[in-house]
Amino acid sequence: MSTQLDRITSLAGRLFRTAPLTCVFLIAFWTVGALTGALGGQNDDLLARIGFGPDSPLWTSLSSALWAMDLTGYVATTVLLLVFGPLAERELGALRTAAIFLASHVLGVFLGQGVVLLGSNLGWSWLNSLTVSVAAGPSIGGVGLVLALTFRMPVLWRRRVRLMTALSLVVLVLYSGWLEDLLRLTGGVAGLLIGLLFLRRDVARTPETLAEKRVLVALLVAASALGPVVAMMSPFPNGPLSWFSDVVAVAQPAREDVEIACASEAGELCRAALIQLSYGRFPALVMSLLPALLLLVLAEGLRRGRRFAWWSALGVTAAYAAVTGWYVAEAARFPDSGELEVGFSYGLPILAPLAIALVLLLTRKYFSVRLPRHAIRKFWRFTLGSVGLLSALYVFGGYLVRDQFTPQPGFLQLLADLPTRFLPPGYLGLVPLHFQAHGFAGTLLFEYTGVVFWLIVLAGLLMASWRAWPSSSEEEAALARDLVRRHGGSSLSYMTTWRGNEYWFTPDGETVIAYRVVATIALTVGDPIGPGRIDAVRGFAEFCQENGWTPCLYSISAETRDEVAPLGWPAVQVAEDTVIDLDTLAFTGKKWQDVRTALNKAGKEGITAEWCTYADAPFAISDQIRSISAEWVADKGLPEMGFTLGGLEELTGEGVRCLLAIDADRTVHGITSWLPVYADGEVVGYTLDFMRRRANGFRGTMEFLIASAALELKNEGARFLSLSGAPLARLDRGERPRLLQRVLDVTGHVMEPVYGFRSLFAFKAKFQPAYRPMYMAYPDAAALPRIANAVSRAYLPHVTPRQGFRLAARMIDRA
Repeated sequence: MSTQLDRITSLAGRLFRTAPLTCVFLIAFWTVGALTGALGGQNDDLLARIGFGPDSPLWTSLSSALWAMDLTGYVATTVLLLVFGPLAERELGALRTAAIFLASHVLGVFLGQGVVLLGSNLGWSWLNSLTVSVAAGPSIGGVGLVLALTFRMPVLWRRRVRLMTALSLVVLVLYSGWLEDLLRLTGGVAGLLIGLLFLRRDVARTPETLAEKRVLVALLVAASALGPVVAMMSPFPNGPLSWFSDVVAVAQPAREDVEIACASEAGELCRAALIQLSYGRFPALVMSLLPALLLLVLAEGLRRGRRFAWWSALGVTAAYAAVTGWYVAEAARFPDSGELEVGFSYGLPILAPLAIALVLLLTRKYFSVRLPRHAIRKFWRFTLGSVGLLSALYVFGGYLVRDQFTPQPGFLQLLADLPTRFLPPGYLGLVPLHFQAHGFAGTLLFEYTGVVFWLIVLAGLLMASWRAWPSSSEEEAALARDLVRRHGGSSLSYMTTWRGNEYWFTPDGETVIAYRVVATIALTVGDPIGPGRIDAVRGFAEFCQENGWTPCLYSISAETRDEVAPLGWPAVQVAEDTVIDLDTLAFTGKKWQDVRTALNKAGKEGITAEWCTYADAPFAISDQIRSISAEWVADKGLPEMGFTLGGLEELTGEGVRCLLAIDADRTVHGITSWLPVYADGEVVGYTLDFMRRRANGFRGTMEFLIASAALELKNEGARFLSLSGAPLARLDRGERPRLLQRVLDVTGHVMEPVYGFRSLFAFKAKFQPAYRPMYMAYPDAAALPRIANAVSRAYLPHVTPRQGFRLAARMIDRA
């Protein structure tokens, strides 16, 4: 407990030293809120005194920055300031940060007041209703500070933060529409003006990349879906487009409306309203959010550049505009208000999807990633199969429990009712409804048939957006193997040829990059093979961008890291390669005592080292190897790691040699595998990969096998041996590690009891190797969480949920 308290205290102290202004303000903010009772909920009397509104005293433009509207406002504002406050203080200093925050708040509230008064004079009922409102919250100045700070951010982050912040503010104003929402928007505008006038730097304009253009279009589509959801989730929506939630995210009717419908002579309307109202809260919520969820999923596909997502979004947007137009023409009743309000409130929802459709048409060329035919067939089989299965379940299952429906339906009635099961409850008024469910089985079939189907479809669309469908052929793999033999590379170059890799070639076909896509991250395996590595990295990055992936160069050498540094790619060390120079190798001196002991002990016990290839080994030998490997895995309690760590399958590769420790009874005590390293078409060295020893076998097996391999391969003319890289372990070179490096160091420490990376690193030190750091380089720091997830999944592709919990438990226990 004291240790945790010390850590929290240390973290708080570091934050206070980094951002003293932010910390002092937040302490005062929460203290004032607690003392005045503002944390318990919205206090109308307090808000009327300190909040800002069109009729409030001028001093409230300052006092409104010390209170929030409710507890949610306190929490959201704290998160906002904790994220961007330290960044602003580090970049601008405490005084300028405070000045920009206050200026954005004060200018924002007065600008918002001007908008309210102007709209009220024009007869806009929405803005006229805000003339009697008051609002408070430092988030007004907070968003202004964020948008002003974007002028000092890198170009990529500048565009992302501005776009996300602007869309969020606009959506809140249009659909939630209270005074605090409007003031946040005008506060953001004030912050942009302040940044433009005082913080702007003269830098060359960087053109938008393909990925950014896709993100922009995807965000527009996503925003069109999120607005109505905000209105539906808000307890009291007040924005000019709040009525539009009835089109996209149709909620259940109010009980009062149902009673009015049933009191009238509209029997069909009454029956439909009762069925809508009878839906359970969860299925009604999921089905009501269905249009918005579909647009969000398609937006993710657009972000990945998928052509199917473009076609689907265009079709959904066109249908969206048609339904909106029908709703406005048939259902909406224009209030007695001015032409400005009518045109804005009812014209914008129709024009917005048309504008998005136009944007989609103009940007069609950016969405060129097509799914292979087998992937399309798989998706349609999956979708149509789900429709058929769920339809049969509803019709036949419903007929078996037909007594749980009122009135009791027949088989044909259930079949006729089937299409309505896939509609949101709010749209059921468009079709005739004849019965409702009341029993458990009947309710389950009636309400969840559509929920299950659409969740399956949404999951299928997400998988189609994320998944990288294998495209490399055997011819490409053979060409990659040929390049490895001709050009060689680092000690990991042979791993380029392993099964599971995809290949990208330069236009001249002389350089190849092996990669595998995990969770939209294209992880390379070692250095590019061939000449012109920097040009290959540029081309590979463009290839990844075209396919909606994020490239990550994994386990690259220091030379490759230095070559890609001009591209602005940061790098972090992920492993330490250990190399033995065979030309100067001699097992003499005190440092080699353990190795000499293992060699001498093996000779006394009659254990010899024998070379073989796994594919041609006698069954008695290969069976023992499989048994030793299975015993090793069972002892770990977790599956073997993959990616840059080979298993039994990799023993069969062309040129891979196995060295066995065998006694006089032909019992295998241990095995190591050695991957060839090429240069100019010749083998110049070998890399240690597969290492296993029998649990009750000769204790110095690994030392014996590595030493024997070194001596014999030296005699064959090999120049060096690489004992391969130990993941999450590195030599301390006296450099101050960055944050990400420290995180990796802690991860290696925590995972030590599970996989023993550092123990392996220490074991290899017995052979007095030269150390060569191996790095991971990546173009986008924002993708680091996804990269970490992809690397872990690449190394542990077959971890079951139970094993995952076991691994997490061990790590937590170690921590």
